[in-house]
Amino acid sequence: MKVAIITGAGSGIGLETAKILHAEGFAIVGVGRSKEKLAALEAAIGNPEQVLAISADVTDPAAPRAIVDQALARFGRIDALVNNAGVGSPKPLDETDDETLDGFLDVMLVAPFRLCRDVIPHLQEGASVVNVTSTFAHIGGRRGGAYSAAKGGLKSLTEHMACEYGPRGIRSNCVAPGVTMTDMVRHRFEDEGFKRANVETTPYPRLAQPQDVASVIAFLCLPGSEMINGQSIVVDGGWTATKYLSPRVTRTTWVEPE
Repeated sequence: MKVAIITGAGSGIGLETAKILHAEGFAIVGVGRSKEKLAALEAAIGNPEQVLAISADVTDPAAPRAIVDQALARFGRIDALVNNAGVGSPKPLDETDDETLDGFLDVMLVAPFRLCRDVIPHLQEGASVVNVTSTFAHIGGRRGGAYSAAKGGLKSLTEHMACEYGPRGIRSNCVAPGVTMTDMVRHRFEDEGFKRANVETTPYPRLAQPQDVASVIAFLCLPGSEMINGQSIVVDGGWTATKYLSPRVTRTTWVEPE
């Protein structure tokens, strides 16, 4: 039985990834801050022998080593690591104070760096690391700020790992979601401007659901993706790769400001 560590596993993309990988025969080590959400993970897996829920703050410097130690003590091996934990609602560079900067970097760059560092010595040939980045790791975007910096750094870290550890048969890749309908994002759609900026510029008839992203993450942990290494797979319905504007936008009559 293979074993996957997944951070941010209590909801959204992390939870869906855990469910898919468990169905593929993995035991799940799910990490999150909320005990209530981790209880939902345990219920979703439905097999106490194949799930270990760890309530931890991944930004605690001691957390990564503790997570790895607990996974090994329970299951004796690690075959996949999914760094999925994240935070949202960033601000532009000039509105970002040091506390906010540190918070974004700690969760989405420093913590994954530490967890990768502590996991790597225990991975064998055929293992996989998947770091969840963002479309903002690939293109500039308004209000990216510290979020873009963290996700861009994680993308570069992943590419280094692919080169460094690929010869050992350990693959490292990124999955870069666009706007995905998770609990962290859903409230943003109360803002009509945010909604239009994403819906009207996506050349696909819907935005991503957590399952869409999770299925790509899970694929990168399975043998069928063995020759994929050092890549970033963008899951955004074509938002990043095109300059699409919906007919609703292109048919709008421009009105000059007074």
